Amino acid sequence: MNALEIHGLSAGYGGQPIVRDIRLTVGTGEIVALLGANGAGKTTTLRAASGVLRHSGKLHLDGQDISGVSAARRVALGLAHVPQGRGTFVDFSVEENLRLGAYSVTSAQRIQDDTAYWFGVFPRLKERRAQLAGSLSGGEQQMLAIARAMMTRPKVLMCDEPSLGLAPAVTADLFVLLRDLAADRGTGILIVEQNAHLTLEIAARAYVLEHGEIAIEGSAATLSRNSEIQRAYLGIEA
Repeated sequence: MNALEIHGLSAGYGGQPIVRDIRLTVGTGEIVALLGANGAGKTTTLRAASGVLRHSGKLHLDGQDISGVSAARRVALGLAHVPQGRGTFVDFSVEENLRLGAYSVTSAQRIQDDTAYWFGVFPRLKERRAQLAGSLSGGEQQMLAIARAMMTRPKVLMCDEPSLGLAPAVTADLFVLLRDLAADRGTGILIVEQNAHLTLEIAARAYVLEHGEIAIEGSAATLSRNSEIQRAYLGIEA
């Protein structure tokens, strides 16, 4: 069963359509890339799927229709979203951010266990557990954003430009983490990223958006080998 299925998703701003008839799937434990030039509609797609933007179309999460439910309910059901710019609560501590991420979790023991788990994954966050999130480095804030999103143990994690503003070495470590999340925890990951080369290295499949519509879809391996696609749709000179 697919962890996430999107059928005929259309959305925009102020009555102006940005994306039209988006159809994509993310399997359990699968990493899927959503690529395209700036302005193609990638962020709009994620915002609509997360429920923070009005949209038409159908969405199913682990077989359940979530098309008509709120953004908060989608999180509770297992759809997590790390937005562009990370979205950390800068005036709260690292530990408070993690607990805020678990707002829909009713078990205090589970929150405690998951906080300890993510501090184990990210020792730097543990060292800074009482520090305000706004004082962290860019890489540390991205770690915190992912850990906070994972506090709900989501079925699907959507990441919007996770490498934005990060040093290459930090980005490489982050992508290893995303690959491990999919492999070890079975989390489906839908990733929007300008670094197409790096994204295609960890993704199983990819969709390419052009002018708000899916122009191409296929295996990541196929897209990474096709220089014409990379030049035409991704702005990469082979």
